[in-house]
Amino acid sequence: MRTAVSLSAIALACVALTPVGAQAAQDPTPGPAVTMPTDPDGIGGHATETISYGKHRRQQMDVWWTPDGMQRPGVFIIHGGWWSSGDKRGMTQIARSYADMGYTVFNINYRLSTQAAWPAQRTDALAAIAAARRHADRWAFDANNYVVVGFSAGGHIAAAVGTFGNGTQGLKGVVGLSPIISPLRAYTDGAAATQPNKVRLRKAAVRLAGGCHPKGKCSRVWASMEVAWHASRKDAPMLTVHAQDEFVPPQQSELVKDALGKLGVPVKIITVPGQSHSTTLYREMGVAERVQAWIASRIG
Repeated sequence: MRTAVSLSAIALACVALTPVGAQAAQDPTPGPAVTMPTDPDGIGGHATETISYGKHRRQQMDVWWTPDGMQRPGVFIIHGGWWSSGDKRGMTQIARSYADMGYTVFNINYRLSTQAAWPAQRTDALAAIAAARRHADRWAFDANNYVVVGFSAGGHIAAAVGTFGNGTQGLKGVVGLSPIISPLRAYTDGAAATQPNKVRLRKAAVRLAGGCHPKGKCSRVWASMEVAWHASRKDAPMLTVHAQDEFVPPQQSELVKDALGKLGVPVKIITVPGQSHSTTLYREMGVAERVQAWIASRIG
């Protein structure tokens, strides 16, 4: 399927939108997509720009697309970092690799847990997707054919997008690299853990919940953070990847596999030897290729 998108149309759209950074940095209310071209001539055939999908300074994403008039499937990438750190810049190489494969790529930043408690992170990811779909023609993006790929804490956000409501329009698959499917399980596992990262993950989950523990008045926000508890029949299939001995174990993904499996939604879990986590795990031999093959099977 072809669209009438052209470089001149993209340039015209740039004039109509506000440059990144022109809005108030501290207002967390999602707003309209705005843009500033960063590479109008493209890199290796790509065009790239950074756009704001909301008013907070963290509500930005980098877009990579091929301005050849073809509608292309989309890949949304969500970085990790304990929900409290990290940046889309750390995902640039991975984003570029998917652009090289012919996808339109959206590399997302979101409000950190130090700036806003859950569900702000899921809200931001959904807002970024909505902005991309609204302006699909601008980026030669097939708004009804995309996947979301998240790493570690970003894998939790991606999976939470996948089980939000009763399916998200156009979402064909969710990929998690070391995804924290259950912050509640991470909280429990970290209570008696001797492994520093498990202890740190417990503290990070508490911070994500606004600083409160999973009981009493805080039980609702913790329930909202649990991916498997929101499974429904129209949710997108998932692929998750874990190292056997990492601090986010494969058992995390078994929870969502069981919940979605009962509803007829497939979940595939890949487990590899070792302790690698997140982007390090993605770069283990053969892992990226298996992820890419699964994505191609979902969106072509």
